[in-house]
Amino acid sequence: MLQVAEEAFRGGNFELAAEIYGSELAGLPQPERGLCLRRADALARAGRMAEALDAYGAAARLARLRPEELRELTESFALSIRDKELRLPPFPPWGSGGPGGGGAAEGEGLGDPACCRPPELFACPLCRRLLCEPVTLHCGHTHCRRCAEPGDCGRCHRPRRPAETTPAAAASPPSPAAAAPPPRLRVNVVLGNLLHKWFGAESRARRLRAEGDALRERQELPAALEKYNQALETAPCKCSLIAQRAELCTLMKNYQQALHDADVLCRNKPHWPAGHYVKAKALSGLERTEEALKEFLYCVALNPEWSSMKKEAQKIMCEMFFPAFENVHDSLTAPFSSRTSHTRLKPAFLSSINTQSAAEDSSVAGSSKDTVFRLTKTPSQDSDVFRSTDSPVSHHVLDLYFEDNKKSLGAILSSLPGVGLKRKLSSDVRDLQSLDVPTKIPKKDADVLPENTAVTSSEIPTTLVDASDFECSLCMRLFYEPVTTPCGHTFCLKCLERCLDHNPHCPLCKEKLSEFLASRTYKKTVLTEELIVRYLPEELSERKKVYEEEMKELSNLNKDVPIFVCTMAFPTIPCPLHVFEPRYRLMIRRCMETGTKQFGMCLADELKGVLSHGQRDGYNTANIEYLEDKKVEGPEYEELVRLHDSVYDQAVAWFTSLKDNMKVQILNHFGSMPGKEPEPQSNPSGPAWYWWLLAVLPLENRAQLAILAMTSLKDRLIAIRRVLIFVTRKRPR
Repeated sequence: MLQVAEEAFRGGNFELAAEIYGSELAGLPQPERGLCLRRADALARAGRMAEALDAYGAAARLARLRPEELRELTESFALSIRDKELRLPPFPPWGSGGPGGGGAAEGEGLGDPACCRPPELFACPLCRRLLCEPVTLHCGHTHCRRCAEPGDCGRCHRPRRPAETTPAAAASPPSPAAAAPPPRLRVNVVLGNLLHKWFGAESRARRLRAEGDALRERQELPAALEKYNQALETAPCKCSLIAQRAELCTLMKNYQQALHDADVLCRNKPHWPAGHYVKAKALSGLERTEEALKEFLYCVALNPEWSSMKKEAQKIMCEMFFPAFENVHDSLTAPFSSRTSHTRLKPAFLSSINTQSAAEDSSVAGSSKDTVFRLTKTPSQDSDVFRSTDSPVSHHVLDLYFEDNKKSLGAILSSLPGVGLKRKLSSDVRDLQSLDVPTKIPKKDADVLPENTAVTSSEIPTTLVDASDFECSLCMRLFYEPVTTPCGHTFCLKCLERCLDHNPHCPLCKEKLSEFLASRTYKKTVLTEELIVRYLPEELSERKKVYEEEMKELSNLNKDVPIFVCTMAFPTIPCPLHVFEPRYRLMIRRCMETGTKQFGMCLADELKGVLSHGQRDGYNTANIEYLEDKKVEGPEYEELVRLHDSVYDQAVAWFTSLKDNMKVQILNHFGSMPGKEPEPQSNPSGPAWYWWLLAVLPLENRAQLAILAMTSLKDRLIAIRRVLIFVTRKRPR
């Protein structure tokens, strides 16, 4: 039967589970604590709170209850509050997101309300508030400087600096230089200016708040409070700041001021968990435990994933409902059904529970199957019986009281009027812009918070958007693929690369960018690019069109083709190059960007072999046409094959006859000689082996160029055969 009860509990049939657990307990000679707890959990889930408290009390008399054992009771209270008082839709099943176990949403209740949140683009990925002193990390994401300095990026989780994770740095022992903290991040100048322009008041308030946070971390609490007060005078939306000030007042043990701030929040933002959180902390400081419990339950009702609040509620309920009992051994043999709970319910909370029976004529709240729980302020405590005391005598008095008045207690539970947790907004809501929050908020019941009417929507007014705010200082055009340097300046990617080809310093502030240049992994500034896409689509389209036209012009492999004036190069033969001049770095980069990955090479001999030549950005260009060997067929082809095989054998014999040291030098520089191809005319440029041979033969550049310019494979083979005959005869014996 116990297995059936467990399955019923898991399936949500709590009434059946409670009935089975009760039957099992009734058949035992003495109660079992585990069964008492399971029955109490089932009764709590069924909404039969008076009976649940009685069952928990029975378990507490056997052994002291632990706070974690009241999880089901706490969740049941919270669910009832959420459903009956807040009238909010239910959350997913408990446990699906980790309630009670530190789920992903832990602490979400302290997030800012919707009215205080900035547009998504301008929210810091870590603190979710308006960016304050925005800094752009190496990965391209932007954070508040204060958020970014301690650790990694909040979006991609990469280190803020690429050098921090290099294998060498990880493997080498820490040195005094390595142990030094990384340099402070610099503010992104472009984004910082935009924040001041688009969010003037919010930006000033955000900066003051950040300064207050820093002072609070240094335990300079009065100075931090002054910063929060200054921020409140500026901020268009004050909810989040008032909550933070209330929390600070709690730390300063100014609980009355903290409670007043929290009351203002709870009245005007009844569904914001942070208001109830700061109120609970203030009430705890004032030792108004019952009211603090009410606010902790409210936090759980609004955010069931907030496990720390759930634990606070469980702790208070454990201490308040079920304090340490002295085991009464002589009563253990009595029938279970005849025992009372002996629960020392404190009257302030007990009298604040109003159970509304589903049946109008019910006289005992414990028989109710559908109950509503409302928690009120501290009621009158005139009766001596209800005064809190820890003496054994008072325990006995309370036991007798509950034993003799069990039925009347049920009547009290069902009849006492309760004041719900539901907050009602004041009817005299003031004008949103007229309310000014001073250093001390006046303690008036009509206090309300203004809504945020400043620029916090997802769209920025067009009057504030100016393309000149997104202008590259190098090309004087709209940013295209914007990149921000460690010093905080932003440029087009291509513009910055061209500058760094010449000088490893920032083009504006001249700060050294050697580390930035060494990484060679420039990441686009995501936020700047997103702002351009959203607010300047026409200008971006025009800028993109200009860029594509430039790329199209650069990718033309017949007109203005890049030419590397250096040495002779042959088809299919590798030619190692050391590119160090800025103009040729630019040339190589453009060849890669356009996708052609091609450029021409020639000797510095009046640029022979081109139709016309010129220059672009310092490097040479030329108009060219491509040469291709003329193919032959029939008897001519058969003759070509015989010639090809003969010259190949002659070339192999020549190379084999060379001295070993000479062969080693050739192989190290040019690699091995390619094999003979079965079809000489398969490659438009001819067989690879004779280009290799032409490169290694001791010929002047002019002679090599003459053979290279031939378009007849037969003529080229004959020329090479003559050279082989000549070098063989001239070779010393």
